[in-house]
Amino acid sequence: QSGTGATSREIDSDLSHVVGPHSRVPLMVVGAGRANEGLRADWQQQLAEVQKDVGFRYIRMHGLLHDDMGVYSEDAKGHPLYNFQYIDALYDALLSLRIRPFVELGFMPAKLASGDKTVFWWKGNITPPKDPAKWSGLIHAMIAHWRERYGEEKIKTWYYEVWNEPDISPFFTGTLDDYLSLYKTTAEAIKAECAQCRVGGPASAMPFKYEQEFVKYCAANHVPADFVSTHAYGVKAGFLDQDGTAGTILDPAPDAVSGRMQHSRELLQQSAMPKLELHFTEWSSAYTPTDPIHDQYHQASFILDKIKRATPYVDSLSYWTFTDIFEENGPRFTPFHGGFGLMNYQGIRKPSFYAFEYLSRLGTVDVTDSDAQSWVTKSGDGQVQVLLWDFSPEVPPQGQNDQPH
Repeated sequence: QSGTGATSREIDSDLSHVVGPHSRVPLMVVGAGRANEGLRADWQQQLAEVQKDVGFRYIRMHGLLHDDMGVYSEDAKGHPLYNFQYIDALYDALLSLRIRPFVELGFMPAKLASGDKTVFWWKGNITPPKDPAKWSGLIHAMIAHWRERYGEEKIKTWYYEVWNEPDISPFFTGTLDDYLSLYKTTAEAIKAECAQCRVGGPASAMPFKYEQEFVKYCAANHVPADFVSTHAYGVKAGFLDQDGTAGTILDPAPDAVSGRMQHSRELLQQSAMPKLELHFTEWSSAYTPTDPIHDQYHQASFILDKIKRATPYVDSLSYWTFTDIFEENGPRFTPFHGGFGLMNYQGIRKPSFYAFEYLSRLGTVDVTDSDAQSWVTKSGDGQVQVLLWDFSPEVPPQGQNDQPH
């Protein structure tokens, strides 16, 4: 490189030395806001574009059982009524785009809810079921319906995750014991209908208590579990942003996000169920849909750096989310508002989109590579692919957060 103060960077790679197959982890799962948004034409058009140029294998979203999906009601005598029409329309669309559901089971239908506490603009009910038997009946009926509609061979390839972030009060009003009881009821209902279907939790927000308690509980009580799921975001300040006003600060530490993932794997390996899969079913830089870093060029190198570091330790890491058609704070009023998506409302591709598109162009095997911020691969036809980046975190000065900075 030329110019005053320029530094050179060398990447050494022995193209004849294959170190192993290239991981499929980076493109395993992607996130979306809530199920009802998936019934929109523009949402489906954007997912089709993502699938054409990237190609994720699974998609995860909130609100599958929320009342705007019309899944559950009761007659005048309190007998359950089930209706899967909207879910059918959504899942048929997903499968036509060659992407499978990573099923998040939540939130609580109003007629089943034990309380009226909700989260977000769209008011997802966050209370435990008032009648666990009726909740179990809903899960039985839904899995049986999917088995009939799609076939057991297909639905056993999906994942079934119980709830979302039950360890923080904005998402679950119950205790840890309440969650574990809900998990047991749900997992047993799923396995009764589809013994090979993969079920897990706790989809926790915070490290590492619920992950460890979940594994201990399942091992001690012989409760079915096929995977542990949890979340990670790369900030050192901030919390859940329900109304779009919270500020966040990017964590510049090299092991932010990836270190969390590595330690979760280490804890799992030391647990009573060391062979469980480990899925990070949400991750990004900031956990607010109002952080401008999501729209900036920094986000692309952030994504690549974290994925490269974390890939050896996880079975999937689901980027949150593929689109800005995302209404936790309600419909947004500007084209670029710091939304989570790879694409904005109008379908404009952000830098983050290209991070995943470039990952999708890598080959089938890795070769030796001296540089931590690059990937060197080969494909079956002998072609070589090199993807390199420079992740230099842009951190706000003391006293500011990401939003004004």
